[in-house]
Amino acid sequence: MLRWRHCCTIGLVVLLAACGQTVDGEDPAARADAARLDVVFSAQTRVWQDARRAELVAPDGWLSLIGLHRIELKSHFIGSGKTAGIRLSMGPEKLGLLQSDDGGYWFTPERGVSVTLDGEPVRGRVRLQSDAEASPSALGFDDGKGALSIIERGGAAFVRARHENARTRTRFTGIDYWPTARDWRVDATFEPAAAGATLPIANILSMVEDTPTPGTVSFEREGTRYTLQALDGGEGTLFLIFADRTSGHGSYSAGRYLDAPAPGADGRLQLDFNRAYNPPCAFTAFATCPLPPAGNRLDLAIPAGEKAYRPATTV
Repeated sequence: MLRWRHCCTIGLVVLLAACGQTVDGEDPAARADAARLDVVFSAQTRVWQDARRAELVAPDGWLSLIGLHRIELKSHFIGSGKTAGIRLSMGPEKLGLLQSDDGGYWFTPERGVSVTLDGEPVRGRVRLQSDAEASPSALGFDDGKGALSIIERGGAAFVRARHENARTRTRFTGIDYWPTARDWRVDATFEPAAAGATLPIANILSMVEDTPTPGTVSFEREGTRYTLQALDGGEGTLFLIFADRTSGHGSYSAGRYLDAPAPGADGRLQLDFNRAYNPPCAFTAFATCPLPPAGNRLDLAIPAGEKAYRPATTV
C-alpha cells in the first residue's frame, strides 16, 4: 500500500509539471520573469563595473599615484635625485623648486627640464593653486606621463605625485566582486539634517574634519532597521561611507563607499550595495581616504559589491 501511494505521488508531480505547474504553487511565468530581471540587472551592474575599472586604471586615476609628500618648509627642491627635499620615485633627478608662503604656492622649473602647467609650457616661476581653490593646478612632467598637484587636508598641505607608469597601475590585478544579487538593491528613506549640521570625519592620516551632512539614510534588512549618516555627493546625490561585518573579512578592512541617488520628494530612494566600492586607499598608500563615521559601522554583513583588493606579489 505504501509503495502504491509513493508511485501515485510521483505520478502527480510529473502530471503537474507537464501541465506547467509546480507542487509548491510557484508560477513558472513569474519565475521566468524573475530570471529575465536577474539577467538585465547583472548586465547593468557589469556596465557599472566596467566603468569603475576604466576610471581606476585611467592614466590619471588613483592607481597612478606615486607619492604624497607633506610640505613642511618654505622651500623644497623636487626631483628623483638623492638630494631632493621632496624625492619622487619617478621623473627627472631635478625637477624644480617649490616655494610656499601665506597659503600660496609657486614653482620654478629646473633649467633644461620640460614642465607644463595645466597643459601649457612653463617658462619661469608660476603659481600653483591647491585643491582648496576653484581651479586646482596640475604640473606635468615626463612628457605628460607624470603630474604634481597640491592638496590640503586638515590644515596641512601635501604634494601629490602621479605617473602613468606607476607600478600600482601597470601591475593592477583587477577587482573581485561578490555575485550580483537583486536583493541587495534595497529600498531606503532619507531624513534631512538640521541646517548647518556636520559630521566629524577622520581620514587615513588620522586627521579629523567637520564635514557638512545633508541627513541620514535608513533601510531594513531581515526585520532590523539600519541607519547611515550621509555626506553630500554633489547635485543632490548622497555619498555614504560605511563599514560592515565583512570589513576585514572579505571586504576592505577600513570600509567601503556607496554613491546613492538623490531622494525623491517623499524621501524615498534605493541603495544598490552591488555597487559598493573600495576607497582609493585599498589600492595605493598615497591617498587620504575619509573613514566611516562611528554611526556608519553596521552590525550587518553585506556580501555585495567589491571585495578586498589583492595586489600582485611577484617582483
